[in-house]
Amino acid sequence: MKRILISLTLLTAVLSCHAQERRVQNRPYTDLREFHFGVLVGTHLQDMELNNVGPQIIDLDDGNGPVQKVVSADQDRWDAGFTVGVLGELRLNSTFQLRMAPAMYFGTRHLTFHNLTDRTIQGEPTEQVQELKTAYVSCAFDLIAAAPRFNNHRPYVMLGINPMLNLSGKDNDYIKLKRSDVFLEVGLGCDFYLPYFKLRPELKFMYSLTNSLDKNHAKNLRDKNMLMYTNSVNETRAKMIALTFYFE
Repeated sequence: MKRILISLTLLTAVLSCHAQERRVQNRPYTDLREFHFGVLVGTHLQDMELNNVGPQIIDLDDGNGPVQKVVSADQDRWDAGFTVGVLGELRLNSTFQLRMAPAMYFGTRHLTFHNLTDRTIQGEPTEQVQELKTAYVSCAFDLIAAAPRFNNHRPYVMLGINPMLNLSGKDNDYIKLKRSDVFLEVGLGCDFYLPYFKLRPELKFMYSLTNSLDKNHAKNLRDKNMLMYTNSVNETRAKMIALTFYFE
């Protein structure tokens, strides 16, 4: 037993020394550039927090007068999308970089509306669904704090603001979003220095800082039966988890 412990200790020490061994650096001067460009591609998961108003009084113009309806809305899953864009990065010092990354985020959110007032024969709430398509044009401004480079990798953390312009939305949808939104984003990543370019995988979380719901949308609806679903929500907050690959 004692011999096994000694052998394991020696093996651990050898592996530790090997892990700390200095290797030939690829592209050793790439981080000394004051400014550089790149491209990005990635995928993301979209979610949205919906604040339901509860009971509401709706006039359906059917001759029966105003009635009370209870409808709850929910995005019941994380929906995947993809991202493409470019970047420009300014070197502030050996630790900090400022990155500007114009990009487009494409995706679809699956929304489900549960009508708790009008039920099926089995007593279950009736449901309506909406595929809320989104096409965002964004321009993120991120501050990156990177650790010292070791061999051919360099981990970092980032914090930024990402204003977005929403190009999608239909007048006959139950829910419609505003044209503009602003996201706070925080994440981490690592630079990998390859022989011909630098690869940067990055994982970040994004959260909307504004209420992105278009509250004037209900005024443009022609079908009064849609009002109970449109008016069931008074606030939305978008969320994303993005995995992005930067090529520099």
